[in-house]
Amino acid sequence: MDWHIYNPPEEARRILEACPSVIVASSINELVNLACGGLGSNYTEVTYEIPDHGRVLEATVCRVRNGVAANYPEAYMRRRDPDCMVIADDKPTDKPTFKERYGEDFEAVRQATFEWLKGQPLAMFAFNAGPKGMGSDALCIAPANAGFFALGLALLQGIIPATEITPNFRPVSIIYVAPTFRHTHFAGKQVVVHNRLDNLHEMFSYNLYPGPSAKKGVYGMLLNQGEREGWVTAHCSAVRVVTPYDNTVVIMHEGASGGGKSEMLEQAHRERDGRLLLGENIVTGEQRYLEIPRTCDLNPIADDMAVCHPTIQKNNGRLTIADAEEAWFVRVNHIEHYGTDVHLERLTAEASTPMLFLNIDAVPRGRALIWEHTEDAPGKRCPNPRVVIPRTAVPDIVNGPVRVDIRSFGVRTPPCTRENPTYGIIGLFHLLPPALAWLWRLTAPRGHENPSITDTVGMSSEGVGSYWPFATGRKVDQANLLLAQFRDNTRMRYILCPNQYIGAWRVGFMPQWITREYMARRGIAPFKPEQLRPTRCPLLGYRLHHLQVEGRMVTNYLTKVELQPEVGEEAYDIGAKILTDFFHKCLKEFYTDDLLPLGRQIIECCFDGGSVADYEALIPSHPGD
Repeated sequence: MDWHIYNPPEEARRILEACPSVIVASSINELVNLACGGLGSNYTEVTYEIPDHGRVLEATVCRVRNGVAANYPEAYMRRRDPDCMVIADDKPTDKPTFKERYGEDFEAVRQATFEWLKGQPLAMFAFNAGPKGMGSDALCIAPANAGFFALGLALLQGIIPATEITPNFRPVSIIYVAPTFRHTHFAGKQVVVHNRLDNLHEMFSYNLYPGPSAKKGVYGMLLNQGEREGWVTAHCSAVRVVTPYDNTVVIMHEGASGGGKSEMLEQAHRERDGRLLLGENIVTGEQRYLEIPRTCDLNPIADDMAVCHPTIQKNNGRLTIADAEEAWFVRVNHIEHYGTDVHLERLTAEASTPMLFLNIDAVPRGRALIWEHTEDAPGKRCPNPRVVIPRTAVPDIVNGPVRVDIRSFGVRTPPCTRENPTYGIIGLFHLLPPALAWLWRLTAPRGHENPSITDTVGMSSEGVGSYWPFATGRKVDQANLLLAQFRDNTRMRYILCPNQYIGAWRVGFMPQWITREYMARRGIAPFKPEQLRPTRCPLLGYRLHHLQVEGRMVTNYLTKVELQPEVGEEAYDIGAKILTDFFHKCLKEFYTDDLLPLGRQIIECCFDGGSVADYEALIPSHPGD
């Protein structure tokens, strides 16, 4: 295949001219064969000879009946390092620059990367960074023996067949993959370098875990494009919920990693007798159940990234989104046994198209099963097993732009008790005024026991829109873009959902599943005044006075946490102060002259201890109008 038709930038052209060989991939099946070591090969080891290290094994890859399974020998490489991104250029940024972190300009490492690639057998392919017509033309150049990484990227972003490359194809984004530099230059750490040139966004992936680069790195490219053009790529899942009465509601669910985005697309997990386990009290062992004979049907829209591009907005008070990906990077750590989620298990086990399994224990020519997690240590499962599922394999998927009715935000919460007060005081769900919902996007708590990243200690912020770890520019610019969304879309409903714990109750992801059932049946029409109560902590907006789903009352222990005997008002108030202090700390960095005046007013309201009504007055909402 003649790579010249792809119009690569000059540096890439010189690499392709000098390297020993180039495989130009034009289809997923070609990359499946490449990933497994070639046609007819069922197993390969991704190794490199590295000075002072000898032969280093980066990954083992095997062909399985349902696709390709890749595993990393290092437990560190099985999750995304949240501090992996650095910026190489001199354009405005709040992210660490290469020079700040490493004490030198990136140019020398950039040239060394190009020289290393010139000595390798290479693979390349073209893709769209984002939806066609909204994103950008892009290329990937990687070592040929790292075919599984290229496969993951091609599944996630799509691959453009050579027959569809036209003379107008002009890559403005490019990914260079050089895994050996992790050892020779970066002390074994995951590093992804973004270099924003005037007419080209270069990204250098110095590791082979797709999360920071093929997944979130491309996300960074989209965010950079949107920052220049005035739009956002939201960090969210989205689903069209169809009730048993044929009502439909579209829910967009945002949150930091581990915040329940993929879970929003799953049916609620049932007990063997069909009941839903609302929660289990960690102090008394008491369990509470809910019986819903028939749950809603789910039509998935997006799993992790959705563009809010100006060309699809209807300016009718509700946001319109479109999936930014061609496949979904689904975490399956909660699938520990056969039968936990029969829909997802069947979808992946009897795959209609090849899938990529990461951190899943599989053997050549066997079948990768999503509950067979690789172990980080004997008896300790890897917390981040993944499967890349093409959209074409997902039943009842919704294609094209979709108008959002409910914009939800998910937070991983720890247990909260009198003996150990924490911020785990969020009830089953809360209704938020738009101004307060914007503040939750700015702070985006990463939350309790995050399974997706290496840093899980304490309460930390994932930042603006929960996508800040992937953005390359300035926080305040993204904050302004998000504020415009909340200011202009007041006919939507904004809600907040916890997962893992509500006070002393272990709940998993049941709060968002129950809320999905309730809100879909109810719709977004205004609530009667007597139905709502301001929450004791103003940052949590409103709570329902009573919650009833399909004629079954939900215990108010789960909607009004201070009523729990194991918590009480004193522990609740300590948790509220933890949450408030966290907000104050995070919001200070946004309170600058570059923030829109309305944004400064909202943050001042938070600093002054404003009430829910104060937030409502700043951006009046009209859901259901």
